[in-house]
Amino acid sequence: MKKILIGLVAVLAIAGIGAWQFSSAARAAPDVTFTTLTGQKTTMQALRGKVVLVKFWATSCTTCVAQMPDTIAHYKALAPKGFETIAVAMQYDPPNYVLNFTETRKLPFPVVIDAQGKLAQAFGDVKLTPTAFLIDKQGRIIKRYLGNYDEAAFLDTVNKALAS
Repeated sequence: MKKILIGLVAVLAIAGIGAWQFSSAARAAPDVTFTTLTGQKTTMQALRGKVVLVKFWATSCTTCVAQMPDTIAHYKALAPKGFETIAVAMQYDPPNYVLNFTETRKLPFPVVIDAQGKLAQAFGDVKLTPTAFLIDKQGRIIKRYLGNYDEAAFLDTVNKALAS
């Protein structure tokens, strides 16, 4: 009986930790500074009041490249309403590739190279691309996207965040 009770307590403890760890409660975005390809700096603090998509990507990531036209279209449509996109190129992405991609695709939003991997680390040690974080006007992460995502659901979440 004692073993069953200990096992039950262990299962409940693990379930509680898992529920806490993976809960949908918004958490604060890390207070980081982004330095764009043009040398401009902005911080998460400076972006308060906007809904922000921080998108980790790489020029070698086929899903990232395939998503970029939609990312551009969403930015162009939503920026006038207070939406911002920050495209963060991964540490392993050659800077000349990122610059070429940015120029040839005419990316209209800030592009950052995470040269030391500090941004990826700050956002929970991002390793896989594309990984994106949607951040509300108060600077809280309200959604994390990994890989492909449902565009209609994404736009619905963004529009709700912009309306609040």
